[in-house]
Amino acid sequence: MTAPPFDPATSRRVPETRQPLRSLLGVLLLIAIIWQLPHGRTLLYPLSLLATCAHELGHGVTALLLGAHFESFVLHADGSGLALWRGTPGRLGSALIAAGGLLAPSIAGSLLLVLSRWPRLARMLLGLIGGSLVLVVAMWTRNLFGIAFLLCAALFFVLAAVWLNERGAIFVLRLTAAVLCLSWLQDVDYMFSASASIGGLRHASDTAIMAQALWLPYWFWGGFVATLSLAILAFGLWFAVRAQRC
Repeated sequence: MTAPPFDPATSRRVPETRQPLRSLLGVLLLIAIIWQLPHGRTLLYPLSLLATCAHELGHGVTALLLGAHFESFVLHADGSGLALWRGTPGRLGSALIAAGGLLAPSIAGSLLLVLSRWPRLARMLLGLIGGSLVLVVAMWTRNLFGIAFLLCAALFFVLAAVWLNERGAIFVLRLTAAVLCLSWLQDVDYMFSASASIGGLRHASDTAIMAQALWLPYWFWGGFVATLSLAILAFGLWFAVRAQRC
């Protein structure tokens, strides 16, 4: 075991704020395994809701980037959600918006992993996440449960930013990054299905929408998105570790 660096100005040990890579990989693996258990989504209920939120906001943000209008977002107590948008982005644009819900959380999570190498940014990023959730409530959330959960989550992130030390802030930030990177894993069966029940109603799956726009079968797009999501996660981990060693 190595001792943390010594700060001569304060005559005390400075706590190490960077968690070992194996700890981060352990968190990623644990979340991935639990989400595949029969009641995994219930065991990780708050994290499952956060993952659904990230998924639906991925659709909405992608729609905005393609010039469409992000109408509203709902989050249900059963862990399902729905983002409504309108516009005419074309066949490719529609496919990209559908893929955005599956890929955007992984991109955001990998970015947080990279940024977590700077301990002093951790609390600022947590506060930014909390503020962003309040903005999502104000602009797009349209059901009571979604509003209540997102406001509670926003309060959690803000309090974490204010009260936690750097070590605790980095842990929460990396846990959030892990949830975002692996959000697609809680619905692997959804990715390889033509439809799903959302709020008690049947809707075409994201991969089915991609198939309708791009012709190849939905199971092909499910495999494509899963492979790309893993590649994005691997890149985020590689860059974060490489940056730490530089």
